[in-house]
Amino acid sequence: MRSINPATGEALASYEELTSVQLEARLASAAAVFPAFADRSRLEDRLACLRRAAGILEAEADRWAQLITLEMGKPISQSRAEVAKCASVCRYYAERAGDMLADEDRGGGAYVRWLPLGPVLAVMPWNFPFWQVFRFAAPALAAGNVGLLKHASNVPGSALAIEEIFREAGFPEGAFQTLLIPSGAVAGVIADPRIRALTLTGSEAAGVSCAIEAGRHLKKSVLELGGSDPFIVMPSADVSAAAAVAVRSRMQNAGQSCIAAKRFIVHADVYGDFHEACRSEIAALRVGDPLDPATDMGPLATSRIRDDLIRQVADTLASGAKVSEGARPLDGPGYFYRPGLLTDVPVSAPAYGEELFGPVACLFRVASASEAIALANVTRFGLGSAVWTRDEDEKALFIDRIEAGFTAINGMTASDPRLPFGGVKASGFGRELADLGMKEFLNAKTVTRA
Repeated sequence: MRSINPATGEALASYEELTSVQLEARLASAAAVFPAFADRSRLEDRLACLRRAAGILEAEADRWAQLITLEMGKPISQSRAEVAKCASVCRYYAERAGDMLADEDRGGGAYVRWLPLGPVLAVMPWNFPFWQVFRFAAPALAAGNVGLLKHASNVPGSALAIEEIFREAGFPEGAFQTLLIPSGAVAGVIADPRIRALTLTGSEAAGVSCAIEAGRHLKKSVLELGGSDPFIVMPSADVSAAAAVAVRSRMQNAGQSCIAAKRFIVHADVYGDFHEACRSEIAALRVGDPLDPATDMGPLATSRIRDDLIRQVADTLASGAKVSEGARPLDGPGYFYRPGLLTDVPVSAPAYGEELFGPVACLFRVASASEAIALANVTRFGLGSAVWTRDEDEKALFIDRIEAGFTAINGMTASDPRLPFGGVKASGFGRELADLGMKEFLNAKTVTRA
């Protein structure tokens, strides 16, 4: 495996993939450590390790942030924020896992005991290379499951760094391991009887493939897949504030986020004002060296991602859409792309129904709340959504009618350790974070006593 700096296109480092013998040793280690690691008497030990992991993240935040930026290109300020969020999720479960795992009294001497399942395979993406892993690992390890990470092939340095952090924090050998294996080897790992469950964050195609394999072997899976999130603005909204948040939501991480606001759906009464405010915000974004603290947006993570975005935008324009701002690749080394805004996107265009995984937003005009809801729900995805309105009846209507796992009112979709996170429809199933995320990989054992 090779790690490529997307700002320059140059190789950073090469990593050897695991041999079949090495892979077997890691699976065996995970299975061997699980019984003692999962013992209920070891809970406080596990939580102490999580607190130490948080401390390691915070103490060496610049080291981890620079690694993230070099491997996948996000601005260094965003990488530092990602590391801080990882520390926060470790502390969250260190403080609350005991209550989440407590027996639940059901009366008459009956209760529910929450018990870990065993080794869990985590197939994780590159766009938030630390956060996506920690939001799975923190609750899983707190509960007594052990983790095996198959990370994206373009961030092997981050994958190994995370294993190093957990080892340094005191987790026993085998409790969390990185598997440097190709995608073609994942099905075999899922099929292995020592693997008890699967969690995947990634593309729809990857989710379908892995879910089929997990289903074939009757193993629990949680999937967080793509999104085409609507950002709805109604006449009563604070239009300038909505535009600023819309652009931040769409363009953070160079638009490479499943929960980015991808479709701006705006009522006709405020369409013109929102359009101009949005266009101005996008035009002001500074694209450049992601290690420069003044940079707003770095490169896209790989040349393929940029090429796919170029094709989608070109096909969308050929279908009749218009460019309001930007939306073009930049000359020079690296995989840079000028953030953009498209208008008048027809139903036949790729940008109407596909996920654009890059810094391009699409602006739509609607005449009513019902039309906004219909357009929001037309996509096969259902991950996040945002609605800007001061009208209480409209808020209730959008909350109940938008088909998504998350609706932010006068804000933006963002994961939070305190809140369950996940989607519906083609955006996947199951939840991460909060107590629901932890319990996805626990056995709810019913106990009765005569």
